[in-house]
Amino acid sequence: MSNPPLDPHDWQAPHAAGPIDADITVPGSKSLTNRYLVLAALAADTSRLRLPLESRDTLLMADALRALGTRIAHEDAETLRIDPAPLQGPAQIDCGLAGTVMRFLPPVAALARGRVHFDGDEGARRRPMGPVLDALRALGVPVEGDGLPFSIEGSGRVAGGTVHLDASGSSQFVSALLLAGARYDDGVTVVHDGKPVPSLPHIEMTVEVLRDAGVIVDDSDANQWRVEPSEIFALDVDVEPDLSNAAPFLAAALVAGGEVRVPAWPHTTTQAGDQIRDILDMMGAEVRLDRDGLSVRGDGQIGSLDVDLHDVGELTPVIAALAAMADAPSHLHGIAHLRGHETDRLAALATELSRLGSEVTETDDGLIVRPRALSPDVFHTYADHRMAMAGAVLGLRVPGLVVQDIGTVAKTLPTFTTLWDSMLRGADRVGTR
Repeated sequence: MSNPPLDPHDWQAPHAAGPIDADITVPGSKSLTNRYLVLAALAADTSRLRLPLESRDTLLMADALRALGTRIAHEDAETLRIDPAPLQGPAQIDCGLAGTVMRFLPPVAALARGRVHFDGDEGARRRPMGPVLDALRALGVPVEGDGLPFSIEGSGRVAGGTVHLDASGSSQFVSALLLAGARYDDGVTVVHDGKPVPSLPHIEMTVEVLRDAGVIVDDSDANQWRVEPSEIFALDVDVEPDLSNAAPFLAAALVAGGEVRVPAWPHTTTQAGDQIRDILDMMGAEVRLDRDGLSVRGDGQIGSLDVDLHDVGELTPVIAALAAMADAPSHLHGIAHLRGHETDRLAALATELSRLGSEVTETDDGLIVRPRALSPDVFHTYADHRMAMAGAVLGLRVPGLVVQDIGTVAKTLPTFTTLWDSMLRGADRVGTR
């Protein structure tokens, strides 16, 4: 009897019927690409980004900067050339679902002359924006609205100074002000008042790229960052591979057995996704980093874990998928802030894992996942690329699992399904349709 037809946007995730042996080249980091694009638009001269990520989020960022007057074009197949120009309105900015666009660009738009209007996908309208918009108001920038849609009335300059904000909802509120702060007359000092800031490695990444561009940043005091007013030097950089996007491929070695290798894995990095190495090690993988890159080997056995994911929330969906196939219950905590991401990721994971048969309890700041026998069903993604990747990981062990709206991976990794199929080519997989 033939299978019923799938919705054209859905994807039957391949089931791995044997061990994996694959090399996966992961495209550039979204977080670094979008930070570099912002700094290049504010720099004093032409910048070049080599091997940048080209996904929905980064294309939205490039288009938004073009709308403000920046010239961005391919110099060759692997290089983007960014020529800064005076920032000008009026402009319409489409944020899509990209937190980096909706949060990083308002402090930049304040430096433009004219009105800049921001909007995005329906899901983006639910994401918190208040802290960064209130901070701009405190710096004297006219802002209409408290969340998408909103408008900035730029005057070509921002006086700068000290702002207090609560960044417990997103580290991006801090990074947004730091990235533009060097172009403010008096620089900017950002003071966090509130519960601990999530994803601190992302602020460390922002500080590092600013320093690489010649900007003086003082981050010596906890919960306070000072950017001095200065010129921003042009960039000429190779973009590191996106380590968070590598997570589902590395997790596959643990689920199906075998080995997955990711070449060019950096030995030092500010990417939070690097912590996947330690997490997979805790779950029973054999993890090795050498001059050739990172390799992860597994035997199909998955250990449980009790882990604080506060700084690496983007890894949570893949880790939760592994936990649903582990040998004992797992506790994932420190991730209350995931309720404000592309979707409420905690509720989404609890719902979808339970649909497959897991016993999942949602806590104040995380999930308790009790493994049970899993049965195939539709795994809904909620327009969230990380949910789609989690569904692919589950499909390795659950024949017939269907990932709804697989195209949402285009947010950060448009080639995900192609890479996934290439990884499974030698694994005697049960094919997709």
